[in-house]
Amino acid sequence: MSRPQDPHRPFFPFGNPFRMMSPKGSRLSPKLVSLLADFEETLAERLRKLMPKDKDDILNLSWMRLAMESLCETHNVIKDLITELELPVSDWDEKWIDVYLDISVNLLDICIAFSSVLTKVSQGHLLLQCVLHTLDSSSPTKFGRARSSLDNWREHISSKNPRVESCRSILDNLVASLDLPKVKNSAKGKVLMRAMYGVKVVTVFVCSIFAAAFSGSAKNLLELNVSDTLPWAPAFSALQANVNAEVRNILSSGRATVLNELEAVDGSVKKLYEVIQNEVDTVEEELLQKSVLDLGKKADNLSQGLDHLTKAVDGFFKIVLSGRDALLCNLRATGTVPDIRVGRNVEPVRR
Repeated sequence: MSRPQDPHRPFFPFGNPFRMMSPKGSRLSPKLVSLLADFEETLAERLRKLMPKDKDDILNLSWMRLAMESLCETHNVIKDLITELELPVSDWDEKWIDVYLDISVNLLDICIAFSSVLTKVSQGHLLLQCVLHTLDSSSPTKFGRARSSLDNWREHISSKNPRVESCRSILDNLVASLDLPKVKNSAKGKVLMRAMYGVKVVTVFVCSIFAAAFSGSAKNLLELNVSDTLPWAPAFSALQANVNAEVRNILSSGRATVLNELEAVDGSVKKLYEVIQNEVDTVEEELLQKSVLDLGKKADNLSQGLDHLTKAVDGFFKIVLSGRDALLCNLRATGTVPDIRVGRNVEPVRR
């Protein structure tokens, strides 16, 4: 199995998802075939909508928000599919439950890591606001204090985030989850597992892009191979090839930051820093005002983008958490409580 630190080598770690459609065992009714076809076409359409129109769209906050919102919609749809399949948790195989719980806990962990990055960058906005407020004063020492705040911003943005360092191991776990459990004598179970497979592939892809962007490391960038017999495979393969190639170019370009809006702010910070290197009385007022306005505009654009993306990540976290809680509640109602620490089902405690 290929690992995240080897992004150029494709892998096919999962079993054959198409064995579920084989003539052996349970056959799919026309209704089940229709449900699966509708789900997979919707998935393909979402993937097509994520295709960037321009390379500059990749790793900007708007595209990342769109990707996260698309992931939210996809996970909501899988919940709707479970309802339409009329497949109560009591009929689920233990392996299906283990897969769902293992994936959910890893997704919650990676959402926490992503949120910590966004919070950290957002906190840097306060330092930039401090710079702008300082330069608006008439203090003779304002340039020195502004330079100090800009130095603090640079140090804050470039500092390592421990939570992001954990993304690699989480991605390893998510990749391992792509291996499909065998489904026997359950046509509805076959449909559910194949649909969940599509959701998992797209989820791993989006999470790997976010992890690579937030860590600034290509080791978190994954290459997933899916069979072209899946209806959504062409859209997925085209999207992955386009986005991954550009992300690698950005990561190898030597840019101080990876996110487009953050890179724009960093450029404005450098220009302003050069302007305020001299004494207050020697700086051209028009040039100073132009630099201040430019930084203010780009800082506000970054802040807005971060707010929208943070809401999208929080929304995804809540969807995963609510789905996990609903499953656990249903399991408790049936008298089987899973051991969520190790992903096994255990007998309920008798009092």
